[in-house]
Amino acid sequence: MKILVFNCGSSSLKYRLLDMPAGREISGGEARHVGPPTTEPAEIAYRSGTVESAVRVKMKDHAEAFGAIMKLLEGSSLSPDAVAHRLVHGGRKFAAPAVIGTKNMGALDATRRLAPLHNPPAIDLIGECGRRYPGLPQVAVFDTAFHAAMPPCAREYTLPRRLTRALGIRKYGFHGTSHEYVAEETAKFIGKPLEKLSAVSCHLGSGGASLCAIVNGRSVDNTMGFSPLQGLVMSTRCGDIDPAIVMNLLAKNTGNSATVERILNSKSGVLGLSGISSDIRDVFAGAYGGAGDVARLQAAAQVYVWRIRKYIGAYLAAVGRTDALIFTDTIGESVPLVRWAACSGLEHFGVRLDNRRNHGAKRLPCDISSEKSAVKIIVVATNEELAIARRAYAVINGKQAQGRKI
Repeated sequence: MKILVFNCGSSSLKYRLLDMPAGREISGGEARHVGPPTTEPAEIAYRSGTVESAVRVKMKDHAEAFGAIMKLLEGSSLSPDAVAHRLVHGGRKFAAPAVIGTKNMGALDATRRLAPLHNPPAIDLIGECGRRYPGLPQVAVFDTAFHAAMPPCAREYTLPRRLTRALGIRKYGFHGTSHEYVAEETAKFIGKPLEKLSAVSCHLGSGGASLCAIVNGRSVDNTMGFSPLQGLVMSTRCGDIDPAIVMNLLAKNTGNSATVERILNSKSGVLGLSGISSDIRDVFAGAYGGAGDVARLQAAAQVYVWRIRKYIGAYLAAVGRTDALIFTDTIGESVPLVRWAACSGLEHFGVRLDNRRNHGAKRLPCDISSEKSAVKIIVVATNEELAIARRAYAVINGKQAQGRKI
């Protein structure tokens, strides 16, 4: 079965056509600069086998980007048997991947407000696909699904229950597709059944980042919460913050919640701390390469790592006997200095990193732990598109239950 996976960003549309269940990529690429014109031309970068190319196409929205991608595939005689979509937030209605049709489209529409930057374009894309290809099965795979069974002690906020129940306020957790995938890959790598794996997964991206506590192959906690704003220091998101600060910002901005939301989501994090870049790699380069305001950059790097290390310690305590500490995504996979700094001082938890292995971690998955480490430290390349295709294939073939209310 050929499954076409779409990963919808605010101004981009990534796609991969995969042969399932083998997981072999047939074609893939990305529509870039979707929406209003920018200084860079809108284009679709694509690959098929060993051939890579790019074509400039005007794309005013994701529907036009979808049409252009399908035209490219059909021109190469590559038609999918099903389409799978990444949805950031499933809310309380979707606790697992779901085949989307007219009966549950309304429930899916209700999740727009929960992830206003990501869910609306993805839902619009599902609608457009249904209009153009009404006979093509569509599956939505939710970042929140892996965390759906999180225990009440981890998911509940201590607000009045009448409010949390009425407004659906709870910790949902995010990056679940990635956390679940790297847990599966780690279990294979260390030769342990997934249902017996206990681990702490560190998804450290160049944009968003989160940690996940995993017990017996299931998520029991995630650093993100009701929204992706909670938790670690991210590229432009503040992460954990005292709610009184938010109220103070609202007062200073005369109740303008949109302005405050932009500050918390787009102006904070690594960018806010450093003042020069939202990419922690730039901060480390300046902090320890002697470029720019070194003292400020070193302080930013220390705050970033402190939050990661603090949560690793907390999640090791939550997990108990831990098989593996996992690093993944852009920063987790490619920046040895971050991995070293995050693991420093955790020896009393049984976490001991081998510096030579850490700096030599090129072919992934890779074990970078010391021979004396009680906890395996594993670097795993995440592959969200493959994970989404796996979930979609399982749902279509009746091997996985569909989404249910939580």
